[in-house]
Amino acid sequence: MGKKARGLVLFVFTFSAVHSSFATTKGLSQIVTPDLQPEGDLSLSLQVEDKLIGNPYQLQSELGLTSWAEVAAFKGFKPNELIFATEIGLLRKEPYLLSVGFANWSPHSHVDPQPYLEAGYYTTHQKFIVGAIHVGYRNEAILGYAYDFNKTWRVQVDFQSGKENSSTLGFTCNVTRDFQFNPAIYFSNDDPGRVFGYIVFTYTFHLWSEKKKEEEGAVAGSAK
Repeated sequence: MGKKARGLVLFVFTFSAVHSSFATTKGLSQIVTPDLQPEGDLSLSLQVEDKLIGNPYQLQSELGLTSWAEVAAFKGFKPNELIFATEIGLLRKEPYLLSVGFANWSPHSHVDPQPYLEAGYYTTHQKFIVGAIHVGYRNEAILGYAYDFNKTWRVQVDFQSGKENSSTLGFTCNVTRDFQFNPAIYFSNDDPGRVFGYIVFTYTFHLWSEKKKEEEGAVAGSAK
């Protein structure tokens, strides 16, 4: 999600899960991405970052409600805040993706939802992302690119306009099918000489998606 929304969080239903041939490789470091968390998957994350990016420590979670929708809730500790977000996939026929939603809604901090529209072109190895998000009284551009070498390694860059945002450079490593980590470096838009560190660790639980596939497979097998 956008960097500005990042408070220290207990539950984050993030926007970064890749629903593609590399479904275990999650998304980029800073921006919203147009791909959705697979249905029934719950991801829990620990994020550590420079305090100038946001709260230095975060616990996050992510849940795919359906094949076309996911939701988000953020619990911040320092400062104390509660943040909500959601995403709906309008077009999900890869390589073409189109999603809408809102991010960074914090009733506790009196921050209004920030609606966005984002498109993606996702191939087996390359992912291109472009979009816009409405923040306060202005619109900000979203750009991103990722390259998947295989199911384990990805390199990624992203950018969100606005002097309080950054350009990032990082990579994702899938240690196992369900556990991954993503370190990145942030370069401030306001002063590119200011460089900040970031890393997130994520574990994914398959709450009902795997069971659903098993049940569908059992039904198909019994019908033969």
